[in-house]
Amino acid sequence: MNINIALLESELSFKTSRSGGAGGQHVNKVSTKVELNFDVLNSAHLSDEQKERIQLKLANRMSKDGVLQVVSQSERTQLRNKHLAISKFKELIASCFEVVKKRIPKKVPKSVIEKRLKSKKMHSNKKNSRRTNFDSE
Repeated sequence: MNINIALLESELSFKTSRSGGAGGQHVNKVSTKVELNFDVLNSAHLSDEQKERIQLKLANRMSKDGVLQVVSQSERTQLRNKHLAISKFKELIASCFEVVKKRIPKKVPKSVIEKRLKSKKMHSNKKNSRRTNFDSE
């Protein structure tokens, strides 16, 4: 499933607000927090199958209306936060379409099984040799 993320950038909408947390006088008057919104359900560049996959993988980041939300407020400028939000968005979308290779279990070699059994036997013999028989006295 190939997807052109550059086409999706035209459908992004941004909203800015003041960042929370410490920062002094500057943080109280400048809107540096950026919230990126992407309407997955009404996207013209995604197929129905791709929309379903995004909804399944990113359900915890989506609103009830099917809008994907990415927030960035770690940088001091709005422009840096906007670029950071876009890069986060690209990573999220790319991660939805990564195909994870299925693990193929291999047969355990005979030598490994024998080594394990031999070490168990040695451990058992060590424990048995430490025992004293109190019943015979």
